[in-house]
Amino acid sequence: MRHRYDKKHLNRTKSHRKALLSNMSASLFTSKRIITTLAKAKYARRFAERMITFARRGEKDVSARRHVLRYVHNKDAVKLLFDELGPHFKHRNGGYTRIIKIGPRRGDAAPMAILELVGFDDVIETAAPKKAKETKSRLKAAQEATVEEKMEMKKGTEEAVTEPDETTSDDNSKDDASEDKIQENKESK
Repeated sequence: MRHRYDKKHLNRTKSHRKALLSNMSASLFTSKRIITTLAKAKYARRFAERMITFARRGEKDVSARRHVLRYVHNKDAVKLLFDELGPHFKHRNGGYTRIIKIGPRRGDAAPMAILELVGFDDVIETAAPKKAKETKSRLKAAQEATVEEKMEMKKGTEEAVTEPDETTSDDNSKDDASEDKIQENKESK
């Protein structure tokens, strides 16, 4: 019987699902906001809020820290969770995260969402400003880089060729003579 069995499988094995939750929650704790599919966001929300509840117990509760480390294997994220997020949410009884729907993903139309921590809006906005995203693929960028290198090499060789040398003065007189012959041929026609 399947009564009250509300776990989502997300089309993954148990070990893959466990790793997914661990990594998503670690990313959420370190960056305060992640963009993922709606189903994963709803599933990760339950897990992340439970870990934040353990962090609210305080820095000195070693058993809570060890319990969180059983599920979130990123030690830096757990340290941040207990040192910064736990005290931040100390007087908040649940509801540490928020899910904002952002529409379908381009390509497969999967519903996307932003999973973020409540109360860190100013931290996210004052973070390092991102550069404008380039729409080029890595292949195009690599091709353009090689073209630029070749252009620089050509400029270097043209500069070397255009510099006047003492040995090229005879060549210049030959060029002038050939240009005169071409002019004469044009006039005779």
